[in-house]
Amino acid sequence: MSDKSIAKQGRVTVVGSLNMDLVARAPRLPKPGETLAGHAFAQVPGGKGGNQAVAAARLGAEVAMIGCVGDDSNGATLKTSLEAEGIDCATVALSTDAPTGVALIIVDDASQNAIVIVAGSNAQVTPESIASQEALLARADVIVCQLETPPDTVRAALAARRLQRTTILNPAPAANELPADWFGLVDYLIPNELEAATLSGIAISTPDDARRAAHALRQKGARNVIVTLGGQGVFALLVSDGNGDDGGQHLPSPKVQAVDTTAAGDTFIGGFAAELARGSAVLDAIGFGQRAAALAVTREGAQPSIPHRSEISA
Repeated sequence: MSDKSIAKQGRVTVVGSLNMDLVARAPRLPKPGETLAGHAFAQVPGGKGGNQAVAAARLGAEVAMIGCVGDDSNGATLKTSLEAEGIDCATVALSTDAPTGVALIIVDDASQNAIVIVAGSNAQVTPESIASQEALLARADVIVCQLETPPDTVRAALAARRLQRTTILNPAPAANELPADWFGLVDYLIPNELEAATLSGIAISTPDDARRAAHALRQKGARNVIVTLGGQGVFALLVSDGNGDDGGQHLPSPKVQAVDTTAAGDTFIGGFAAELARGSAVLDAIGFGQRAAALAVTREGAQPSIPHRSEISA
């Protein structure tokens, strides 16, 4: 069955970053001051916002992107690639004085990566940009944010929860803390193990560590916390019927041979958001996101690795 035969269900609006990824593959990650010989290079569309938008679109949602690119070849390529996915880019602004954001990514032979981001035009996504798009936000079923745009902009987007929209925050890159007033604006806080450890102060290497970190984030005001744990799956601490939480549960991930983990978290979030927008139950949406992410890590690249809905098993 082709993706064109799958009707788009649910609307997702992504507020976030658009980067051109410069990806080098090497036997291992370099040590400080060390030069390594790499064995492959690729330049591909990325940025956490862009990746999550592409994932949500390929996995079944109608998607709009709020972001900013530079007036350069990278920006033109990024916008064209999003439009090719059927993503509404009417609210992707064009900066005339800042270059398109870039991410420098090294992937080792064990499929681990190290990433350096230069924000460029992503820094020009402003609270005013968000205020001008209230009608678009009001039409969304789910709004997704990350931390690769200015903090005031992220807060302005999350404030759309007043419109009774479901909000998701992926607190990446890792921040030492989130402003206290953000937690009440977030329906689903989705950090990976490093981000959850940074926010909670609890080192995470096992699902039980993730449980403790999720409860610590609940104490800070988080409503639903989903900690992604790579090959170990996710730990989900969810509000149950609005009357408290179920204590949380560890949900193992499908077993696959990983090739490149670069966009795994973004694929999970995009798939999770798409399923929530379709009206699926939360645990079903988590499982769908996990299956999508598991398939993504068997392929190289960020956006090139993201699967389509027709590839995901029921």
